[in-house]
Amino acid sequence: MGVPETMRAVRITRHGGPEVLEAAEVPVPVPGAGEVLVRVGAVALNNTDLWTREGAYGRPDDPDALSGWRGPLDFPRIQGADVAGRVVAAGTGVDAGLVGRRVVVDPALYDAEGPDANPVGLMGSERDGGYAEFVTARADRAHDVTDSPLTDDQLASLPTAYGTALGMIERGRLREGETVLVSGASGGVGIALVQIARARGATVVAISSGAKIDAVRDAGAHEVVDRAGDVAAQVRDAAPQGIDVGLDVVAGDLVGDGLPLLCEGGRWVVAGALGGYGVAFDVRRLYLHNAQVIGSAMHTPTHFALLMDMARRAAVEPLVAEVFPLEEAARAQEELARRGHVGKIVLRP
Repeated sequence: MGVPETMRAVRITRHGGPEVLEAAEVPVPVPGAGEVLVRVGAVALNNTDLWTREGAYGRPDDPDALSGWRGPLDFPRIQGADVAGRVVAAGTGVDAGLVGRRVVVDPALYDAEGPDANPVGLMGSERDGGYAEFVTARADRAHDVTDSPLTDDQLASLPTAYGTALGMIERGRLREGETVLVSGASGGVGIALVQIARARGATVVAISSGAKIDAVRDAGAHEVVDRAGDVAAQVRDAAPQGIDVGLDVVAGDLVGDGLPLLCEGGRWVVAGALGGYGVAFDVRRLYLHNAQVIGSAMHTPTHFALLMDMARRAAVEPLVAEVFPLEEAARAQEELARRGHVGKIVLRP
């Protein structure tokens, strides 16, 4: 089948609520030198979609400024960072053998070309993403997963959530036999943290709401504490020897409450602020115990390559909560914002 001239897409033309998501017929993007064109099989939703749409990220010099992931957006913008699909065309300088291959796209835009580069932009925010029938990507960011037993829905669930989780785990230097605390454990990143940490041989203590405790335990957590209770007391009961690594997507008051739970030399890794970005803690808990607080934004190219190796082996199996057609992107984002699900919400063009 040839590539059409136009495609269906859902994009935003301004910041706002779900009502700013608009269906449109737009030209199919043309892959440039070193790029491929991917027919989107599935695109997964993330909190980044909500916050980019709302302009909720702020700027270093103005925390209340309307902003995409890393700065002002160029509107209109097609959202969607997490794409699984099939290569249908290749730009100049790209191996034509990639055409027809099943791929997952690394959505990060990096600050350098090396294996340990840091993400400074995101597909769906700093460039157009996968809420569409087609998307372009650098050929070296389109990872061949043709032989993976995972479905397109599962593969699309990996890039941001599991990439963020693996980045946190790598930066936190989690080792086999250590005890890890996972906050927000029923969300997309939280479930990924539970699964990957368990696969690494860690003892996993997770924090979740009461209604989702069984699902989080089924995902691999050894112990699950109810966030509605005294979290610190429950964690002390579950891990009386302390926590080696905190993997935190909630922040807020949890940082101050959680640091005293760390063992000597413990690491507290933060990659989200669902509980608030204003944080206060007793700094003595850091310097007296050689503890560290580590910020983690997504993944490096090395981390993503490790994740794709896991995908090819189905070493993790993402949970897909619900699938919506592309035209119902606004309803899918509303469902994501309600946080009543466990696992990932996916759109199919």
